[in-house]
Amino acid sequence: MNIQDIKNRFGIIGSSPLLDRAFDIAMQVAPTDLSVLITGESGTGKEVFPQIIHQLSARKHGPYIAVNCGAIPEGTIDSELFGHEKGSFTGAHEARKGYFEVANSGTIFLDEVAEMPLATQARLLRVLESGEFIKVGSSKVQKTDVRVVAATNVNIAGAIEKGKFREDLYYRLNTVPIIVPPLRERRQDIHLLFRKFAADFAAKYRMPVIKLDAQSEQLLTSAYWQGNVRQLKNITEQISVIEKTRDITADTMVKYLPMKQTSSLPMVVKQDGSGGGGDFSERDLLYKVLFDMKKDLTDLKKIVVDLIENDTGLKQDFHPENEQIIKKLYQDVGAPEANAIQLGYGEQLISKEEEIHEPEVLEEKSLSLQQVEEDMIKTALKKHRGKRKNAARELGISERTLYRKINEYNIKE
Repeated sequence: MNIQDIKNRFGIIGSSPLLDRAFDIAMQVAPTDLSVLITGESGTGKEVFPQIIHQLSARKHGPYIAVNCGAIPEGTIDSELFGHEKGSFTGAHEARKGYFEVANSGTIFLDEVAEMPLATQARLLRVLESGEFIKVGSSKVQKTDVRVVAATNVNIAGAIEKGKFREDLYYRLNTVPIIVPPLRERRQDIHLLFRKFAADFAAKYRMPVIKLDAQSEQLLTSAYWQGNVRQLKNITEQISVIEKTRDITADTMVKYLPMKQTSSLPMVVKQDGSGGGGDFSERDLLYKVLFDMKKDLTDLKKIVVDLIENDTGLKQDFHPENEQIIKKLYQDVGAPEANAIQLGYGEQLISKEEEIHEPEVLEEKSLSLQQVEEDMIKTALKKHRGKRKNAARELGISERTLYRKINEYNIKE
C-alpha cells in the first residue's frame, strides 16, 4: 500500500512533501509496537495519524480508543485511564475499568497529552516501561498490552523547562516523532481543500457549489491560517451558507478571511537564522526588551544633542543648573568633553573650538546578562522575603532553576 492509497482510504487531500513525509513515517512505524508522538499546530489534522497507525498494524482487530486528556478533569483522569475500585472515592459506587484495561491488545490515542497532570504522567510512564498499572483505590498490579500514540500542539521542550511535563516521559513517548505541517507550509493544498469542503457543503445543504475567481483564490492561498485546516473548513462553510451568489470575488473573500494575516507576536531568530520562538524563554525576551529600550534611549539622546547644536535659541534657554545635565548628555552619546555646552543666563559659553563638531558615536559597553539576571533574582528574593517558591513564580522560572541560579551567583539570602 502506497501513500496515495492511504490518502484515498482516509479521505486525505493534499500533495505537500512535508505531509507525504509524515504519512511515510506513519506507514513505516505502524507494524511495530513503538510509541509515537505526533506534534503540530491545532487544526492540522493530527487525529488521523493514530488511526492510520492502528489500521496498518497487527493490532487492527483490537480496540482503538481516543482520549482527549485536556477534556478530562484533573480529579478524575486517573480513574478514566486506569480504572477504580468500588468505594475508592466519593461517588465510586461500583468498580470501573479504565481505558488502558479496555484497550488491551489494541491502541490508545492520547490527544493533548501535555495537558496531563504530573501525577498521571508518572503512572503513564510506568505503563510505557513495564505495561503495569494500578487502579485507583487498589493495591493490585495489573498488566496491559497497549500501543500508545500521543499528540500535542504544545511546545514540549518549553513545558519541560517550566516543570509541567516530565522529561523522561517525553523521551519515552517520542520514540518515533511525526510532525504534521501547518497549512501555511502546504499552500498548494489550500485550494484543493477549499474545493473539497465546498463540494461537501453544497451536497449537505443542497445548493450549488461556490467557485472562486483568480483574485479570491490568491487571497485564500496567501492567508496565514492560524487555525489551519479546521479554520479553512469553517470559513468555507460560512461562505457556502451566507453568500447568495455562487461566484466568489476578492471583495467577498476579504470579508471572511481573518483581519491579521500574520502573527503579531515577535518571532525569535536562532543563530542559524531559523525561527525558534518556541525555544525562547521569557527571560530572554525580557533581556531583548531591555536592550531595545537602552538603544532607543541612546538614539533619543543623540536627537536632543542635535537639536541643541543646531538651534541657538534652545542653547540660550538653558540655565546654569542644567549645565551638568547637558554635560552628561554629551558624554552619553560619546561627544568629546571639550564640546560640552556650558551655559550662563542668556550667554552661550563653549570651548575655544568655535566650530561644533558632529559628536562621535563611541561603542557603548554592553550590558551584562549575568548581572541583570542576578539583580532580578536578588530583587525577587528580597520582595518575597527569601521565599524561593514565590520568587520563582514571579520570575517565571521553576524553583529548581532558581535554586541553581542562587548557587551559581553565590547569592546570600
